[in-house]
Amino acid sequence: MTIRMLVSAAVGAIAAAAIAAPAEAQRKRDGGYDGVVKTCSTYGNGCTSAPVRRAQFGYEFRMPGGTWVSCRADCKNAIREDMLDFWETQRERQRGTR
Repeated sequence: MTIRMLVSAAVGAIAAAAIAAPAEAQRKRDGGYDGVVKTCSTYGNGCTSAPVRRAQFGYEFRMPGGTWVSCRADCKNAIREDMLDFWETQRERQRGTR
């Protein structure tokens, strides 16, 4: 009976670890993403997360309205610039072109 209890405890621990695995996307070895990416504003506008998928021409993230947008070079930066810090990013780009 004690072996059965040990096996049950081990199976329970493995199942709990699998369920508790973070939902946040992890950077893969090939440099890509899988799942959901979380990022925070550099201007104090909070944090957000967005689903990320591999598309034909690279990775894309989903905007709140459902539109998929290219991650360009880095999904974390793209989400931050396009969702959280949109207006600040526009101002930075404007200053850089003058």
